[in-house]
Amino acid sequence: MTNTRLLALSVATTAALALSSCASTPSAPAAAPASPQDAFFTRVSALCGQAFAGRVVADTPPPTGADPFANQPLVMHVRECSANELRIPFHVGSDRSRTWVVTRTASGLRLKHDHRHQDGSPDAVTMYGGDTAAAGTAARQEFPVDAESRAMFTREGRSVSNTNTWAMEVEPGRAFVYELARPQRLFRVEFDLTRPVPAPPAPWGAGN
Repeated sequence: MTNTRLLALSVATTAALALSSCASTPSAPAAAPASPQDAFFTRVSALCGQAFAGRVVADTPPPTGADPFANQPLVMHVRECSANELRIPFHVGSDRSRTWVVTRTASGLRLKHDHRHQDGSPDAVTMYGGDTAAAGTAARQEFPVDAESRAMFTREGRSVSNTNTWAMEVEPGRAFVYELARPQRLFRVEFDLTRPVPAPPAPWGAGN
């Protein structure tokens, strides 16, 4: 066999081995798509540090007594953000008692309501809420009432809340919605994300 033929055979063999090596190299796995809960959490996290004014868009049946939301400025403030928790005070006029707490769980998200008195002490009805029971979407997550909250509501004479489902919605650049629903009851507040407002003072119990 001539040197020319040997050289050609060597080149062909090298090329075949290279192609075989490429064919057997596994491609990098595609990144797993974000879950709806993760996508929702990311959307709300993007608002961190900002505050927005809101208005009540549904309140049925209407209050029969004094309405704490009537003629009051409503402001939400995405005040504290970490990789696993968001704290969002909800100010009703000068009342700074309410903070929504959204946390990641092993299976989704959890919403709790942290209610404080002006001296920072916890209200008798506080840290109630629930975990997501369905995937939801990047735009809307629902939180059915959990057993711990039902026990507290019953103990405090508020068993009407034992069928509550809370929800949050976020449409980037347009609106954020907080919702409370149960049979024959719907309450929704919509916040305008197109026009941030100055950050309000710290909620009660949070310091400065």
